Amino acid sequence: MRKGLLFYTLLLPLVYIARFSPFGHSLFRWSLWLLLIYTVLPLLLAWAFGFSKEDVGLSTPRGDVLRPLSLLLLLAFLLSIAGTRVPSMVSYYPRFSFSGVPGFIAGELVMGLIMLTHELFFRGFMTFPLVRWNWKAAVLLQDIPYALAHLGKPGLEVPYSFLAGIVFDWLDVRGRSFIPSFVLHWTGSVVFDVLCVLVKAGVLSA
Repeated sequence: MRKGLLFYTLLLPLVYIARFSPFGHSLFRWSLWLLLIYTVLPLLLAWAFGFSKEDVGLSTPRGDVLRPLSLLLLLAFLLSIAGTRVPSMVSYYPRFSFSGVPGFIAGELVMGLIMLTHELFFRGFMTFPLVRWNWKAAVLLQDIPYALAHLGKPGLEVPYSFLAGIVFDWLDVRGRSFIPSFVLHWTGSVVFDVLCVLVKAGVLSA
């Protein structure tokens, strides 16, 4: 338990550091910064602590996660439809500019990398070393900094991310892997981006 708490404590400052990329302000360069801060450094720290891949959620999902994942994907789709009625959300997303379908796909791939680093960091590194001590506490301890990391986005993002973080982490603890929440998070993001683009194009009504 002590080793897990120490590991968690050392990770906490990275949540703040991640906001200040020295690589520039473009989405792609920020994704590289997050790859370093949220993935490479925690991996090195986990190795120094003697954690295995399974100890930090880097494993193939096990158990019954397909059913809850499918239900949550459906819920994410319904919430995305509701989200298109919030003007601040529609104007904010997608978070990248693009030209044509290839540009949109490239943007979503960059967003996928960003979400991969977030899910691995918060749901993997910050959660799994604490799960054996108390899984409910582990879920809460990762969720508070995760929600705070959304400060500066549209107002609904912080409370929504807090609730989503609990669901994401519950799903991953159930499957003993960070992969289910990554699939859910990225898929939901892509769907919402598509809907926002269609609203802005006048294809869908807000």
